[in-house]
Amino acid sequence: MPRPSLAELTAFAAVARHRSFRQAADALGTSRSALSHTVIALERTLKVRLLNRTTRSVTPTEAGGALLRRLAPILRELDEALDAVTGEAGALGGTLRINCGAAAAEYLLRSVVPVFTDRCPGVALDLVTDGRLIDIVEAGFDAGVRLRESVPQDMIAVPFGGTVRFLAVAAPGYLERHGIPIAPEDLRRHRCIRHRLPSGKLYRWEFERRGEEIVVDVPGTLTLDDNRLMAAAATDGLGVAFVPGAFAAAALREGRLRAVLEDWCPSYPGLCLYYPGHRHVPAALRAFIDVLKEVDAA
Repeated sequence: MPRPSLAELTAFAAVARHRSFRQAADALGTSRSALSHTVIALERTLKVRLLNRTTRSVTPTEAGGALLRRLAPILRELDEALDAVTGEAGALGGTLRINCGAAAAEYLLRSVVPVFTDRCPGVALDLVTDGRLIDIVEAGFDAGVRLRESVPQDMIAVPFGGTVRFLAVAAPGYLERHGIPIAPEDLRRHRCIRHRLPSGKLYRWEFERRGEEIVVDVPGTLTLDDNRLMAAAATDGLGVAFVPGAFAAAALREGRLRAVLEDWCPSYPGLCLYYPGHRHVPAALRAFIDVLKEVDAA
């Protein structure tokens, strides 16, 4: 029996992992029709059907699943061997796609990206800002950045940037007119600037003190979907906002905002870069992680 080519095996593995010819074609940088022909040629060579195809889905057959389980670690080791050679030669290339929120992108652009692009000039970095929690594997990303609590359990997480603390803040003038909330339940009598999540749901404010947790569905006539805008609205006296401390830091220092309920606002684990642990880690991503850890430790 003639041996299948490495290109055919790689094409099959990509389609079987993504369960989509379109997504696999995008990942491999080829056309869907060319990829389909390649997989058909492999099936003819092996004389066995590897994929079940419908108009809506692509799934491995029993034989295809067995082949993928044996083939995946071999292809991963081959990629790692090639990456090691190109990495030693200083020839890292390709595109590194990272999905993250806008605030995380600003942090990376300010502190990590300048070092990375200087060290790895051959890598095209594609940062996509998206507030939604998406499946980074299905969407074709190499990695994502989210708060630690939002990272899927089957992912490898690399924390950076320290902890994050959400603060309830309001303008001094607002507090003079409406009073200072002493307990989270007092917020029900205040004008709160509500936060609409990317999913469309309204965020319920979460507080914790000495093990006691309180969640408040706050009232309010103003709803926003951006932390920076919420902090600005609070500074303008429009109500109480609940934002990560970094977005209110300048106004707090200048006295334009005051923090309330501080003893109910603990710190939580901050941002993490995360990626799938069951897949080969591209050399460019490993280099980015190295820079991220180096900058974070400085």
